[in-house]
Amino acid sequence: MLTADEARNRAREILGAVATGGDPAADLAEKRAALTFKEVVDLFLKEHVGAKRKRSTGLGYASLLTKYAVPALGNRKADAVTRAAVAHLHSKLEDKPNQANRLLAVIGSLFTFAERRGLTPEHRNPAKRIEKFPEERRERFLTSNALERLGAAIREGATVGIPWRDDGDKPRSKHLPKEESQRTLISADAAAALRLLIFTGARLREILDPRWEYVDLERGLLLLPGSKTGRKTIVLNRPALEILQKHPRVASFVIGGNTRDRPRADLKKPWFAVSRRAGLEGVRLHDLRHTFASIGAGASLGLPIVGKLLGHSQPQTTARYAHLDADPLLRASNIIGERLENAMASRTNEVASGD
Repeated sequence: MLTADEARNRAREILGAVATGGDPAADLAEKRAALTFKEVVDLFLKEHVGAKRKRSTGLGYASLLTKYAVPALGNRKADAVTRAAVAHLHSKLEDKPNQANRLLAVIGSLFTFAERRGLTPEHRNPAKRIEKFPEERRERFLTSNALERLGAAIREGATVGIPWRDDGDKPRSKHLPKEESQRTLISADAAAALRLLIFTGARLREILDPRWEYVDLERGLLLLPGSKTGRKTIVLNRPALEILQKHPRVASFVIGGNTRDRPRADLKKPWFAVSRRAGLEGVRLHDLRHTFASIGAGASLGLPIVGKLLGHSQPQTTARYAHLDADPLLRASNIIGERLENAMASRTNEVASGD
C-alpha cells in the first residue's frame, strides 16, 4: 500500500504525463511486459536490498534467489509468475525446509518491492498464502569432551597444521607431497575468529566484520554499530579479551580479509579442517553460539542474562534454552525425594520395631 506522500507523487507523475500527451496506463503495461523475473531480481538486489539491508542480509538474499529462484523462474515475465509456480519451487526444496521457507519469504519481499514500483499488478503477490514447511530446530550443544577436542584441533591447525587425511590412511598416490607438507595451516586470523566465536557466543558476522575501533579493551566491550538486531554491545570475558590483546593489529579489521579494506568473507575452510579433525562433522559454526547459551543456561545464570549476552531482542528467542536450566528442577526434585525417602524410612523403622 502506498503512503500518502507516495500517492501524491504518483498522481503528479501521471498528471504530468497526461499533460504532455503521454499515456501512463499504456506506459505502465509496457513496462510490466518488458521485465522478466530475473530483471526484477536484479533491480530488487541493487535498489532495495543493496540500499536498505545489511551486507550479510543482502548476500543471503542474493544467494537464495540466484541459486533457486532465477534458474526456475528467471525467463518468465515477472507479472506472469503464478502462485502455483512459486509453490512448486518451494515444494522442490522439501528436504531443506529452512531454506525453502527463507526463499519463500525473499520472493514475497521481492514482489512487494515490484508492486510498489509498479512493475507487477498490486495484490497479486504469488508468494502469499503458500503453506510453509515445519522447521526442525537444529541446535547442537558441544560437550566438554567435544570442546576439548575442538580446542586441540585449533591449536594444531594454528601451529603445525592439520593432516590432510586421518592417521592410518595410506596415500593414494606416490606423487603426494612429503608427510610434513600434507597439512592445512590455519591462519592467526582464522584461529582468533574461531576462538572468539566460542568464547563470546557471537554471530559469525559479529566477529568477522568489526574494526579495531569498535574494541574497548579497557572496559572489556565490543561495540558494534550494527548487527542482526541493530546496535549491540558484546561483553568480552577474560579469554576473549586475552585473544584480542595478543592478536596483531595489521589492518583496520580485527579479523583480516584478503584485502586490507574488506573483512574476511567466511570461515568455511578452517572450520571444515578443525571440525573434521575434532570428530565434529556436521556441527555448524552457529552451534558454537548454541553451546555458549547452553552453558549459561545450565549454570542457572538466568535466561534474561543469557539473552542479554547473546543480544536477543525478544525473550522468547532465549526461551529455547529453558530446558537446559536444570538446577532449580534438580534441587526441587532432591527436596521431594529426600522427604519421600525420610517418610519411607520412618515407616520402615516403625514396622521393624513392631509398632
